Amino acid sequence: MLSGRRLDLLSPSPVDVEIEDIAHGLARLARWNGQTSGDHPLSVAQHSLMVEELLVLLYPQAPRTWRMVALLHDSPEYVVGDLISPFKAVVGFDYKTVEKRLLEVIHIKFGLPANPPSTVTKLVKQADRISAYFEATVVAGFDREEAASLFGDPSGLDRSFHDRFADLRPLQAPEAQHRFLKRFAELSMGD
Repeated sequence: MLSGRRLDLLSPSPVDVEIEDIAHGLARLARWNGQTSGDHPLSVAQHSLMVEELLVLLYPQAPRTWRMVALLHDSPEYVVGDLISPFKAVVGFDYKTVEKRLLEVIHIKFGLPANPPSTVTKLVKQADRISAYFEATVVAGFDREEAASLFGDPSGLDRSFHDRFADLRPLQAPEAQHRFLKRFAELSMGD
């Protein structure tokens, strides 16, 4: 890692996880394989910020730990990369096992349950799918019908969801990294 830490993928340790490495990697990792409009790719760091924000829009009383789980939901990708979902299915179980193990270690490092309750993971997944819908339609060139068939139709959501993400613009990597670290620090302060 840039911090000098060495992370063993087969036996990761929370001692070797640094939030700065996560933020740095995620801010430079493109969603949609970089196939997005704009001068910069939409980063996994920016996506993670959106998912955390969407979780709060869906569930305003979400406690800090749930919001942190949402922010860190794709954090293993700082090491293993962001594979598109169809390719993850082809790669299969071994990839998912490594990714899950890394997420558990990251959660432990930051005082979260290694395996959050299913209610939390379901809400985070819902926010993740809504984020994917808006990303797909605003910056990745999907039409609404195609995005709805893949990620669900958010038309039943409050207008504030649509207004908030209708003008999505990918951030430059340093800005995405800064915002990710800032939000992590805010959530680390507690409720």
